[in-house]
Amino acid sequence: MKIICIGRNYAKHIEELENERPDEPVIFLKPDSAILPKKMPFFIPTFTEDVHYEVEVLVKINKVGKHISTKFAHKYYDEVGLGIDFTARDIQAKCKEKGLPWEKAKSFDGSAVIGNFYPKEKFTSMEDMSFSLRKNGEFVQQGNTNSMLWKIDELVAYVSQYFTLKKGDVIFTGTPAGVGAVKENDVLLGVLENETAFEIKVK
Repeated sequence: MKIICIGRNYAKHIEELENERPDEPVIFLKPDSAILPKKMPFFIPTFTEDVHYEVEVLVKINKVGKHISTKFAHKYYDEVGLGIDFTARDIQAKCKEKGLPWEKAKSFDGSAVIGNFYPKEKFTSMEDMSFSLRKNGEFVQQGNTNSMLWKIDELVAYVSQYFTLKKGDVIFTGTPAGVGAVKENDVLLGVLENETAFEIKVK
């Protein structure tokens, strides 16, 4: 399976990190080794001193697709979920300064939390889903897919122009504002609409 991540898809998140607003979706990949095993805590890597949470809506691809048009993109997924793109922000900053790829900061072991998936029919609209992340019981991120610069179907279509999508591939669709650092003993709880998608302990 592939983990395909979209960066800079929420305007307020772009602003909080003082990034340039892109003209097209920003794409990077995570290997399957980045997936945090179910019921396992997230261990802060020794090579970073500033790991950030980024909660994101996830899409699971259900069949092979290439050069998909936006109007047919909805046929290529029937489940959505919630996850975290953990980011070593200090490492990412160094990579960005030198114009280097982000993989060391974004794709390390355990950096991809994939929570529960739900049938998309469970939700009224893919373009109006609320989601949130709580850290130690307090809301730290709250978002809605209606604030995406590129909607889910547009992302599926765009990504398929570059990568053949296969059954089981997961697309991370971007994070809203409110990202921040995690520390040992933090507990992260992700909620998609009214569904608890994951609960992660930090070690």
